[in-house]
Amino acid sequence: MSHSKPVLPQNDNVAHALAGAGGGILSMVLTYPLITLSTRAQVESKRAHTAFITAVQQIVAREGLSGLYAGLNSALVGISVTNFVYYYWYEWTRAFFEAAAERTGRASKKLTTVESMIAGALAGSATVILTNPIWVVNTRMTTRKQQQQQQSSGSDEEQGLGTAKSGARKPPTTIGTLLSLLRNEGPRALFSGVVPALVLVINPILQYTLFEQLKNAVERRRGRVTPTVAFFLGAIGKLFATTITYPYITVKSQMHVAGAAGEKKEGVFDAIRRVVREEGYAGLYKGIGPKVTQSVLTAAFLFAFKDILYEQSVRLRSTVARKSIHA
Repeated sequence: MSHSKPVLPQNDNVAHALAGAGGGILSMVLTYPLITLSTRAQVESKRAHTAFITAVQQIVAREGLSGLYAGLNSALVGISVTNFVYYYWYEWTRAFFEAAAERTGRASKKLTTVESMIAGALAGSATVILTNPIWVVNTRMTTRKQQQQQQSSGSDEEQGLGTAKSGARKPPTTIGTLLSLLRNEGPRALFSGVVPALVLVINPILQYTLFEQLKNAVERRRGRVTPTVAFFLGAIGKLFATTITYPYITVKSQMHVAGAAGEKKEGVFDAIRRVVREEGYAGLYKGIGPKVTQSVLTAAFLFAFKDILYEQSVRLRSTVARKSIHA
């Protein structure tokens, strides 16, 4: 028997990573206005809290429909890099566990719950460290208009003057926001909120563990998970994970903009205590409506799109392999 191993696992990791990146971009474009609304709700003061429909109307009236897509460029870069890194390391870890299961003669090579959690933790930690700067820039861009409004508030005349000035000012680009942040706050600002982000690795751990176990159950009963089934399994997993971890999501967003708003930077637990003291426990769940809706839809579309893109990549690789054999 030949001991040579095919190159497929390495290619498969890249295929999963590219499919995840592509699925993330498509799902992000579809759901981005909900991210804008949720992020602004997370960083605004209690006094400025507005209902969902009112918030949409205010943003559109003040900034046009484009206001709902503030920071989309950096978000697309962020989600593509995030998903590529995450899926690459997740599939690499999965392959490691599956190979170990085969060596030990385990009946099923499917990931156990513990193995799914370990894979999610490793992939999530690597992703957070590499992509946190992108999401800091994105949060700054998403909340930029809101910050300008709060800083220019005062008398009616001052507000009118501030609005006129901000309206005339050309919106900064992603690169411009990055350079301004580095110039005014230094490189360390790119890693603000990294601690709660690392804690939030529990979000994909919960999401993917539940998804994997539900997927295994469906495969045992039906043999194959279709993109439609993946859509609903992804939605269930994300709903569960986001509901549990939302307070940390709120704190992370506030830490991302603390320097830009001229506020004193604080630790994770200090931020949680401050929010509870000023706004009660409900303050930790500001914007949860649009966030849960966006997270669930994004995850659902992501898993569906990823499944389709991965299948297409497998077909493409098979076609290329057949042509190379006959060449």
